[in-house]
Amino acid sequence: MDFLDKITGADITKEYKTFQSRAKKLPADYQKAWEEIQANLWLHSDLTGRNVMPILDGVLGLLEEAVSDGQNVYEVLGDDIKGFCSALAGQEGAKSYRDKWREQLNNNIAKKLDK
Repeated sequence: MDFLDKITGADITKEYKTFQSRAKKLPADYQKAWEEIQANLWLHSDLTGRNVMPILDGVLGLLEEAVSDGQNVYEVLGDDIKGFCSALAGQEGAKSYRDKWREQLNNNIAKKLDK
């Protein structure tokens, strides 16, 4: 990876496209779970493009391995994909962007009221 790719994020885009092509090889129920995982994982404010890529790679590897073992997607991930993503993000109840914005708004209002 060269410096320009790292600055512009082109390396992340290439890696993400690789993930998508790998995910297209999964069975339909696994593809649906993959889409849900991506949608829920990006909501966590603690994750950026650079640090979410290894997590996505690990999850995709887990799904690929489960397919090769003949397991059902719910045997691997459970019924609560949103909870699975929260656990991946670091802990149960990890903050989302909405939580971060709400906290910031409340702090700003508290500062204005104290004056």
